[in-house]
Amino acid sequence: MESPPPPPPRAQLKAPLLSKPIHGEIDDYPSTSVPSNSPVEQVALTVPVADDPSLPCLTFRMWVLGVASCAVLSFLNQFFWYRSEPLSITSISAQIAVIPLGHLMASAITSRIFLKDTSFQFTLNPGPFNVKEHVLITIFASSGAGNVYAVHIVSAVKVFYKKNMTFFISLVVIVTTQVLGYGWAGLFRKYLVEPAAMWWPYNLVQVSLFRALHEKEERQRGRLTRNQFFLIAFICSFAYYVFPGYLFKMLTSVSWICWVFPNSVLAQQIGSGMHGLGIATIGLDWSSVCAYLGSPLASPWFATANIGVGFFLLMYVITPVTYWLDVYNAKTFPIFSDGLFTSKGLRYNISTIIDSHFQFDANAYEKEGPLYLSTFFAMTYGLSFASLTATIVHVLLFHGREILEMSKMAFREERMDVHTRLMSRYKQVPQWWFVCILVVNVALTIFACEYYIDQLQLPWWGVLLACGIAFSFTLPIGILKATTNQTPGLNVITEYIIGYLYPGRPVANMCFKVYGFISMKQALNFLQDFKLGHYMKIPPKAMFMAQVVGTLESAIVHLGTAWWLMDTIPDICDRAKMSPESPWTCPSDHVFYDASVVWGLIGPRRIFGNLGTYSAINWFFLLGAIAPLLVWIAHRAFPGHQWIRLINIPIMISALGQMPPATAVNYTTWVLVGFVSGFVVYRYRRGWWQRHNYILSGALDAGLAFMGVLLYLCLEFEGIKLSWWGNKLDGCTLASCPTAHGVAVDHCPISS
Repeated sequence: MESPPPPPPRAQLKAPLLSKPIHGEIDDYPSTSVPSNSPVEQVALTVPVADDPSLPCLTFRMWVLGVASCAVLSFLNQFFWYRSEPLSITSISAQIAVIPLGHLMASAITSRIFLKDTSFQFTLNPGPFNVKEHVLITIFASSGAGNVYAVHIVSAVKVFYKKNMTFFISLVVIVTTQVLGYGWAGLFRKYLVEPAAMWWPYNLVQVSLFRALHEKEERQRGRLTRNQFFLIAFICSFAYYVFPGYLFKMLTSVSWICWVFPNSVLAQQIGSGMHGLGIATIGLDWSSVCAYLGSPLASPWFATANIGVGFFLLMYVITPVTYWLDVYNAKTFPIFSDGLFTSKGLRYNISTIIDSHFQFDANAYEKEGPLYLSTFFAMTYGLSFASLTATIVHVLLFHGREILEMSKMAFREERMDVHTRLMSRYKQVPQWWFVCILVVNVALTIFACEYYIDQLQLPWWGVLLACGIAFSFTLPIGILKATTNQTPGLNVITEYIIGYLYPGRPVANMCFKVYGFISMKQALNFLQDFKLGHYMKIPPKAMFMAQVVGTLESAIVHLGTAWWLMDTIPDICDRAKMSPESPWTCPSDHVFYDASVVWGLIGPRRIFGNLGTYSAINWFFLLGAIAPLLVWIAHRAFPGHQWIRLINIPIMISALGQMPPATAVNYTTWVLVGFVSGFVVYRYRRGWWQRHNYILSGALDAGLAFMGVLLYLCLEFEGIKLSWWGNKLDGCTLASCPTAHGVAVDHCPISS
């Protein structure tokens, strides 16, 4: 790993064609005051230093297309979220689809001015469809593109626990968790949006695509324009996905070792990409590449390399060593599983340890016996512990001085970023707007939890504690997100804390986790979108309106879709009752439910505490704190070796938190594609990377999404299925079998 080379001189950068440059805004300042471009090379090569403040933003067509795209993406993403292979339709799909619609509305709608010569005059058609309208529509769409995490609470209570939760209280929980983080996001704008060093890598994909769709570019001899390249890549992605999406689903995880050894449990444990270590496995399906970690083309190479090292240590060192040394009776359980087991490897019957008040029954638990996890699952919880302390120590050691300096003297004129200078012409969102959002949401959350205590189980002090945790971690985790495109989660530590303070109440545990984790994540999503507006020169107040309205709309549509599916699909998420061909297995909801049992119902004291089997896992807290310290000491001792500073322990550890439900094939292929893009192409074909890398990422996403929806509506929805060996995902039926002598679990096709 190497430090990125310095950005090219301004003269080497082609003049952007995105919008009209504001002459005199940059060059009138001394070169020592405002750099001519961003000091981050990827930003300098991608984001134009230009603005046209005359372009209208909050237009009629923006509201129509924005609201419609948010609703459609919210419905589709929630619809596909319950399926065995969740299909995530990103905002890039809407970003492309609205282009012809925007131009159609600009040409068809009347340009008449209503209430002319009054202070209320307006028009439905202010002129040609422009890039700033397009950005705001995409912000709307991105609100619907993300998964609404709090829906997991509703699924767990209604589907898994078979208990009652009303639609109204479900809506209150979902809306407050989605909007709460916006309250304190405003406090961190100056730290996480305005500085050039906070460059938010994923936004460059969006910026590249906006430029490709709006710039007028003449085709040079022997080269494709950005639009032509995007169209070709989009068509190829669209056409290819018919194979992994319908005709040959085994392409999702090509585990050829299982084909060579069809009767060997050991070989399939090693070779399975979905239920084992995934050695020599590759995914030839873009959805399996970016399902959980996002696009590898948007990840900086040093972050990709850190994730690759962390994955290698977990899957090829920790997991096999602990399994074949039979740590925690590992051989009694599958080598890779998120299940909850008895001591004999059978699935644990959770309903037997819940009393009539929907709380933990200690006597029944003593009768049933302790709950066990696969050793792999236990180790991933340990890495989640390490991720928390590693994040704190890493940010203090490597960014503590920068944070202190920003607090004291940030954003003086001589240090202002060029894009911040251009954005200074627009009125900022008043701070009291964010304060009002914070106060109203906290008050509404406390009221809901106290008034509906029988359904939510979480007391008022739990709400305040969850908010305090989320607020405290927004800045350090935001720094990591803004520089590496990876987000360490707070889901496990929030479960751990409330599990000790308020054990035996699974819904309280789930609510505390969602308020403590998702409010922080939503704050970062808000800040990332604000940075996109920063790059594209969108007025901050217009950005704020699009984000808040889109978030509220997304919450309502996600919940409505989930409620409809739970009421209409028989045995949804119930793997024991549904047919083997049913796609409604809900992998992420199963992990969420299992966590509520471990941390909320039974409680960490009986799992990871003095009464539990896995108490030694707590040492990971210490290991997570020591690891960044060792890196920092090495960096100070060997200042000439700049690659040492690129070792990022929080990213190396926290990205593994996606496992499970993410599997080995998701990581192996993601790292491989990231290596080719971020290291090979970026180093040896810099010009190609600059023109095409992020556009390729958007085209692959869009092609997959459109074909995925088409396949479902035309074939799966009509019950037209293709049954043959090539459509058996992974093809490693024995990978989930244990290897302990005399053990036969209820989810393995043979007795080992």
